[in-house]
Amino acid sequence: MKYNKLENYKEGKFRRITGVKRETFEKMTEILKAAEVLRRAKGGPKPLLIVEDMLLATLEYLREYRTYAHIAPSYDLSESQIYRIVKWVEDVLIKSGKFRLPGKGALLSGDIEIETKDVTECPIERPKKNIYGTSTGQPRKNDTHKKG
Repeated sequence: MKYNKLENYKEGKFRRITGVKRETFEKMTEILKAAEVLRRAKGGPKPLLIVEDMLLATLEYLREYRTYAHIAPSYDLSESQIYRIVKWVEDVLIKSGKFRLPGKGALLSGDIEIETKDVTECPIERPKKNIYGTSTGQPRKNDTHKKG
């Protein structure tokens, strides 16, 4: 969904869709716009999306676990272009220092509850195949391979 559809939504619906408050979204946008100005000062092609749409694509990727292949058609871009946009937005927001996840200290202090699940892969148990290519040890009717 592009930003021009979202900008007139009420606060509650905006947050349900984006996952962040409008105020937080605007702060993120300000940081990204400043970084975009510095990025374009060196020259280069015109950006494919406005900064708000870049941020929305990133939030869709992070919040909804959508793949680049699913996000790309929404913005009429390729998967690789969406990947570069998401990577750039993440890097800029992290480098700003204003948006980050809690670190190891929060995990060690016990403020955050963690649930773990064992999802290891187990090999499938199948019967061993013999020289005839069957699992019973008996040759097939039309099998020309002779034992012995």
